[in-house]
Amino acid sequence: MARTIGSHGPKTMEAIRKAGLRLIFEHGYAAMSLRQLAAEVGIQSGSLYNHISTKQELLFDLIRDHINELLRQLDRALQGKERPADKLRAFTAFHVSYHMTRKREVFIANSELRSLEPKNYEEIVALRGAYERRLAEILSQGVAEGEFEVVDVQVATFAILALLTGLTTWYRPGGRLTKEAIVAAHEKLVLSSVAPGTTPNQAQSKRPLSRSAATSAEPERR
Repeated sequence: MARTIGSHGPKTMEAIRKAGLRLIFEHGYAAMSLRQLAAEVGIQSGSLYNHISTKQELLFDLIRDHINELLRQLDRALQGKERPADKLRAFTAFHVSYHMTRKREVFIANSELRSLEPKNYEEIVALRGAYERRLAEILSQGVAEGEFEVVDVQVATFAILALLTGLTTWYRPGGRLTKEAIVAAHEKLVLSSVAPGTTPNQAQSKRPLSRSAATSAEPERR
């Protein structure tokens, strides 16, 4: 058992959050118990209730604080940027840099979203939507000002976020590329994907699909 650090005060709460983050990341929310969490921190199980009322509260707070911090730092990164291209470059650089250092938070925010109770789930989805809208607004501005060519802003938003967040599945510190090189590569990928002339021409996109292609393109019904 870890050294007992006391059952009151902000230092104990911080220790609980750090231990909870690691245990949920390593074992999953469903498998982690409050008894296990207390042992990790070095306090009695009953003392946890001086800080958190339930395991659900801990999960919700961890995800909410992560996304709020994401929004706060993004807004700071975008300050002073006027042109859409500059905003998109800043968004990309921030998102990649942030996700390089927050693998656990990102993983939990995505994989354990399903574990949230309905009210908590709705609040987190709303916060995620606010972050997505930051990117969608940048793309919309770029299209309106003729800097970007985007077939569908919502699709482009989700595709870019998937590309940038996917870094957490393969990035390892000390690899072949520096952090700066990885950021630069992602900036080039994202900016080139919305550059005018990179989307299929309208004549080609309006070409009727063959029967087999049309069938395979139909969305799955649930």
